[in-house]
Amino acid sequence: MHMAQAVNTHSGVQLKPFTSEDDANLREALKRCSAATYEAAAQFRKTGNIEHLPAIVLGIIERYVEPDLRAKLRDTDDDLRIIEDLGIDSLTMMEIVILVEDVLPMSINNDELRHLRTIGDVKTFIGCKVRGLPLPKPTKFLPIEAIASVMPIQPPFLFLSEASVNVHGANAKYRISGQEFFLQGHFKDNPVFPASIMLEALGQLCVLFLLEGQVGEAGKVVDPKTIFFTSCEGVRCHRVCRPNDVLSLSIKPKRLKLPLATFEGQIRVGQEKAALAEEIILTFAYAEEVAQPAAPAETPAAAVAAQEDLPKEPTRVAVNA
Repeated sequence: MHMAQAVNTHSGVQLKPFTSEDDANLREALKRCSAATYEAAAQFRKTGNIEHLPAIVLGIIERYVEPDLRAKLRDTDDDLRIIEDLGIDSLTMMEIVILVEDVLPMSINNDELRHLRTIGDVKTFIGCKVRGLPLPKPTKFLPIEAIASVMPIQPPFLFLSEASVNVHGANAKYRISGQEFFLQGHFKDNPVFPASIMLEALGQLCVLFLLEGQVGEAGKVVDPKTIFFTSCEGVRCHRVCRPNDVLSLSIKPKRLKLPLATFEGQIRVGQEKAALAEEIILTFAYAEEVAQPAAPAETPAAAVAAQEDLPKEPTRVAVNA
């Protein structure tokens, strides 16, 4: 008689036999979730295919989100914030974690939840946990002050008002105020945000990713003085953008190999496509990382916070879109 043993799939997931008792327990655990959530979970338990994980994560979170907010989840926006956008508090998050542990072969430490702020964070976290991979660094959220402190581009030519950056890409928003200097002549009595400036904004978000997205080698960081626009391909505009429109920008790295960084990017206004760039290519170089002075032993937290708030000296380099 042979006992069933766990096997590792090509994706690194340890796959255990999925018995009829396991199936009954899974159905019971997900009885208040959609049928699609159960189907994705059952297929994952049988095959170990990690492509089912996003549907499982979204299905479980949807179970605990208020009905009037569930449409946001269906838009599959990884930048959705768990607390601010979906109204999930800490106790509800614990309920979600308990259900995830019941459905997936994993155990989650409470300390690991502190940095999970977006849907994308949760997807990445669970994907790493089930495959036994190191957990990625959390998403960084940057208000306009933090963006301006690190960017070589400065107002009035900075078109990022808030941003989030993680290892997979970056997202940002910019509200067209109508006071932009170039709208005085673009066009006469008909202000339209230039397509070239939309491409500039995507390029600026690529620059921010290079500076804040954990890009670099050991002991080196990307030098902001070396980042310049090289070329772009597959640029298409789908929508006219006017004052009071809020541009939602997103970029993802496609290739990062010194001295070139290639990204894809898009801009939306609400659910409408505004612009798309299949490839945005920048050139960059590294500089030696400057060691930060050690914080005084008596007030380490305050010293570290103060050091993080120190602005870097701005430089005058623009991404010319």
